[in-house]
Amino acid sequence: MTEPVPASGTVHWVGAGLSTGSGLASLCDTAARVRLWHRTEERAAQALAAQGLTGRAEPRAYTPPALAAELAPGDVVVSMLPAPEHGPLLGMCVEARAHFACSSYVSDAVLEQVPAAEAAGVTVLTEAGLDPGIDHLFAHSLIARASEVIGPDTAASYTLTSYCGGVPAVPNDFRYRFSWAPAGVLNALRSPARYIEDGAETTADRPWTATRPHVIDGETFEAYPNRDSVPFVQQYGLPAAWKPRTFVRGTLRLDGWLTAWAPVFEELDRGDDRRIAELARELAARHPTTEADRDRVVLAVSFDVRAGSGARWSGRYLLDLIGTEEESAMARCVSRPLALGIGHILDGSLPAGLSRAAETGERSEEWLDELREDGVGFTLRID
Repeated sequence: MTEPVPASGTVHWVGAGLSTGSGLASLCDTAARVRLWHRTEERAAQALAAQGLTGRAEPRAYTPPALAAELAPGDVVVSMLPAPEHGPLLGMCVEARAHFACSSYVSDAVLEQVPAAEAAGVTVLTEAGLDPGIDHLFAHSLIARASEVIGPDTAASYTLTSYCGGVPAVPNDFRYRFSWAPAGVLNALRSPARYIEDGAETTADRPWTATRPHVIDGETFEAYPNRDSVPFVQQYGLPAAWKPRTFVRGTLRLDGWLTAWAPVFEELDRGDDRRIAELARELAARHPTTEADRDRVVLAVSFDVRAGSGARWSGRYLLDLIGTEEESAMARCVSRPLALGIGHILDGSLPAGLSRAAETGERSEEWLDELREDGVGFTLRID
């Protein structure tokens, strides 16, 4: 296995959108040098000033050639750009022998460059935000704890549900608050969802049609599957002797969302790309996020294992945070674990090649302890 290129101590944070929160500030304490790249140097300077980081990080105007000119071996590039831009950025990192980090799912464009990155000693940290990110840590921790009790070689069946949502802290008529681009929200709803239910793989061509009530500590939410849950059975390293009854990763919404969004679903069903792009702009104008708004992030991961012998283990993690005047809950929950992961690149504890947050129970416990110390609170309940 190739050793990672020693970290230089310089971090290039690219993009200052809605998910750039106090994780950037924490990096200013751990990294030797931080540069914030944004559309213009003035916009970057404004973003730094808003977080009280003037003089602690250097503002830069982002263009790929400008970033490439400042990259050195061992630097860390943090992409807060849209997912399609991760591939080109990673290619730039491999050429410069710089490390790469993002909070997004692994795309094909990233995955195909992993062998070259590993050979070059480049660490590629992905899925290290909230969802994906903290949800992975919760899942690995629960699976490891259950394995100690049930035994990985014992025949058993299990249910794993992982639901996450960004919602308004004070419910509104729309039952939603945009925490990322409306076009992205709408297009995600147009993508089929694959998951396991009653022991069989199931696909919902329109994810919202699979919406179910989901009760968390007495509060009723609405939950639906998203993306493709099935590959995560392998990614989470679930024992082969354990068979899934239910395995679903999905999205949480406030109770009443399905009704409030009925007109939106009608538009999505028609599938007119131009109209949906127009609808995204209309929704952004109709439901703007204001300075007075406060968001709420809820992440609930539950795991229940039942062995043929009658043994049973059940546990659940719950994260429930409300944003503050200084920082949204979403920005905190995405940027803090990402900064934590970048810290592990800087200290050399992540290997060359691909890492999806922490990928073992033991390593996940370490990250969770660090998150607690960093002020990202959550609870663990074992029944």
